[in-house]
Amino acid sequence: MRYINPPELHSSPAFSQVVRVPAGADRIYVGGQNGVGRDGRVVGSGMAEQSRQALANLRTCLEAAGAAVTDVVKWTIFYVEGAEVLAGPSAFGEFWPRDAAPPVITVVKVSDLGPPGALLEIEAVAAVRR
Repeated sequence: MRYINPPELHSSPAFSQVVRVPAGADRIYVGGQNGVGRDGRVVGSGMAEQSRQALANLRTCLEAAGAAVTDVVKWTIFYVEGAEVLAGPSAFGEFWPRDAAPPVITVVKVSDLGPPGALLEIEAVAAVRR
């Protein structure tokens, strides 16, 4: 993968502006994961706890598909309006290896996510070289 941050754009250690995936890479699409436990219930009322669980669920999905967290090239994060958004990035900082190039990220504010009490949902696209 090639992670690109054009000098004409803002640069952030939290995300890349562009990721180019070469031909021949397997793409893995992980559906939106909420901060729910195995029983399908939301794990807590706070953004940090739900973020940690959603990221753990994503890791489980990626590993089941033969990928690692660092194979993610794009996250889409949905969060409920009014949620304590800044707690989410801190959980992501604990989750993402500091020496790995960060993926591109899109963040979307929504009115509801489905499971009662859910504050966020994260989906991912990963690319694994063959």
